[in-house]
Amino acid sequence: MATRERALEIAVDGRTIAGTLIAPDTRLPGVMLVHGWDGSQVQYLARARALAAMGCICLTFDLRGHARDKAHRATVTREENLCDMLAAYDLLAAHPAVDSNAMLVVGSSYGGYLAALMSALRPVRWLALRVPALYQDDDWLVPKQQLSRTALAQYRAQVQPPDSNRALAASNVFRGDVLLVESECDDIVPHPTIESYRSAFSGARSMTYRVIKGADHSLARPEWAENYTTLLLNWFREMLGNAAMALPLPVR
Repeated sequence: MATRERALEIAVDGRTIAGTLIAPDTRLPGVMLVHGWDGSQVQYLARARALAAMGCICLTFDLRGHARDKAHRATVTREENLCDMLAAYDLLAAHPAVDSNAMLVVGSSYGGYLAALMSALRPVRWLALRVPALYQDDDWLVPKQQLSRTALAQYRAQVQPPDSNRALAASNVFRGDVLLVESECDDIVPHPTIESYRSAFSGARSMTYRVIKGADHSLARPEWAENYTTLLLNWFREMLGNAAMALPLPVR
């Protein structure tokens, strides 16, 4: 077992004596789980508990404009929600038991999009993205709720090059491990959007791509949700056992 050592001074009788404190290096991977638009952290609590049981410290949270802050749903922007992501990450990474070199970010749909963006701003070793959404950069500061659904559908129906989009550009420079999960019958995040992300992650240390057969965007049937949970847990169990975990993270 790896250990940590810290030199210290022990006070005794008005003087100090030198000592060395040696303790097991018990820092654990940090896992941040991000819900999609119109979702909440409740959707990820069960998965967070399962990941915690594997020896991780997990954080779920509600993006602004959701759950108890739903009154601001019509005005919240992607900029504000990305700031939510960064604040949550910093809180988790600062936990004394978290290994800040071993951070997993799990995101679905809108949360997957934000996770991809955040990977360019903070050290992330693993990214697990389920049906990550894609948005144009031009209207970044427009409230999310006011974005044209028709324009979004048209944009997502075409494969986009990495240099055309902030989230794809961030994905293109990501050097960690990626799990990318598609729903076969998704009418919100169609296959071309998934292909945009797959192409963008060309420099990833590893890429695991899976399709949940017959599933819709929200995983409405329990068996689809269970399938995804199994995929996520099995993939991350493999990542934890991989020797690549010892490699240093790229500097952000």
